[in-house]
Amino acid sequence: MDQTTSWGILAALAALIGGFLWEGGHWEGLIEKTALLIVFGGTFAAVAVSYPASRLRQIPESLKTVFRPAAPDVPARIDELVELATIARREGVLALENKIADHPDAFIRNGLQIVVDGTDPELSRQILEFEIDAVEQRMENQSKIFESAGGYAPTMGIIGTVMGLIHVLSNLADPGSLGPAIAVAFTATLYGVASANILYLPVASKIRIRAADSVQFMEMMLEGILAIQAGENPALVRKKLTAFMHTEEMSFARKKEESEDGTETEQTQTKRA
Repeated sequence: MDQTTSWGILAALAALIGGFLWEGGHWEGLIEKTALLIVFGGTFAAVAVSYPASRLRQIPESLKTVFRPAAPDVPARIDELVELATIARREGVLALENKIADHPDAFIRNGLQIVVDGTDPELSRQILEFEIDAVEQRMENQSKIFESAGGYAPTMGIIGTVMGLIHVLSNLADPGSLGPAIAVAFTATLYGVASANILYLPVASKIRIRAADSVQFMEMMLEGILAIQAGENPALVRKKLTAFMHTEEMSFARKKEESEDGTETEQTQTKRA
C-alpha cells in the first residue's frame, strides 16, 4: 500500500480539523448532513452525467492504482530480459517459445510472441507502442474523472451555501438564530473546497504520476524485447535498460554489473592459468 497517499490525506484532514478546533471550534460545527448530501451527492451526479458508465466502472481500478499500486521490480525485470537475450543469442529466438505461455506480464508475453513469430522489427515496435499508448490513454481518462470531480465539488459547495442562505433569509423572525444558521450554510462551501483540494485533485495528479511510471517501465521492456529480437549482446542490453531506471535503482544495477564483471574476470584468469 502506498503510505504517502494515505498519510497525505490524513495529514491534510488533521491540519484542517486541528486548526478549526484550535480556534475554539466544536465538532458539531463541522458535521452537517444536508451539506454532505448536497456536495458529495451533487458531485457524484455531475460526474455520472459527464462520463459514460464504462468509464465510471474504472473508478475502483483507479483507486487501487492510487492506494495500492503494483510496484514493478525493475532490477528483477532487467535481469529477466538479459537472461532472455542470452538464450536468444545462443539458441535463437525460437528457443523463447517455452517462456511465453507462463509469463505473468502480458506486455512481455505479447512482445515475445511477436518476436517468435518473426515479425518485422519496425512493425513490432509499432504494435508494442500502440499497447503503451492504450495504457497511457486509459489512465489519463481515469485521472480526468477525478479532475472533473475536483471542479464540480466547490461549485456544489457554493450551491449548498446559497440554498442554506435562502432558508436563513426566509426565516428572519428570530434574529438571534441568524449567526448559527449562516455558519451551517457555509459548511457546504467548506466541504466542496476541502474535498476538491484534499481528495479529488490530488488523486487525479497521483494517477498521472502512476501513468508516467507505467509508461516508462513499459518503454524499458519494449527496448529490451527489440534488443532480444535484434540479437544484441546481453551486456549491452543491460546497459541500455539501466538507463530507464531511477537513481536508487541505478546504484543497485551498477553494483550488480561490477560484480558480474568481476566474476567474468576471475573466470577468465582461471582459464588462462
